Amino acid sequence: MSLSPVKRLILETMWMLDKPARAAEIAKKVELSFPPVMMHIIWLARMGYVATPEKGYYVITDKGKRALGFPEINEKKAGEILAYLPLEKSFHFYVDIGKPLSVYAASLQDFCDKILKVDVGSIEFHLNRGDFEAWFTGLGDVELARKTLLIKEKRISGEELRKKLHEIVKNRCGELAKVRQQSRSSNQMLI
Repeated sequence: MSLSPVKRLILETMWMLDKPARAAEIAKKVELSFPPVMMHIIWLARMGYVATPEKGYYVITDKGKRALGFPEINEKKAGEILAYLPLEKSFHFYVDIGKPLSVYAASLQDFCDKILKVDVGSIEFHLNRGDFEAWFTGLGDVELARKTLLIKEKRISGEELRKKLHEIVKNRCGELAKVRQQSRSSNQMLI
């Protein structure tokens, strides 16, 4: 079933928030009035695209993410995204073309840690070129690549950019680790 532009906007906003949110907060983010946003959220919940982890809070479900075009992440896929990479596939930080920093990230978690330490000019350089999106896509994480694109479109810079990029990568690492842990726990129960 295809989503209306408003329902898609609401789902994408919930996806970007990456945490349970009140309908009023979602309405404010999408810049629409509360009553129609609440009606759309109710419809999205009935379709299984949105869940209510606690009263008055809403969060996008895996089905909602699939409706936005994101592939399902299972234990194997999460493991591939979080895996350590050989040097040639690691992310190498530069401040400009031909000006490497001699800093590289060998995994998504390593990238998360290095973002806090690397020169903010390097972060701006790579974001503007689409290098982060390309690397995340190469890891197999289309969802993280799209979030990075949305950050780029907001045109933030400096320490605010560093903070936002670190936040989305850190949250994603946690989410992927949780998928792996849940799958392992389920497998152990079967034994």
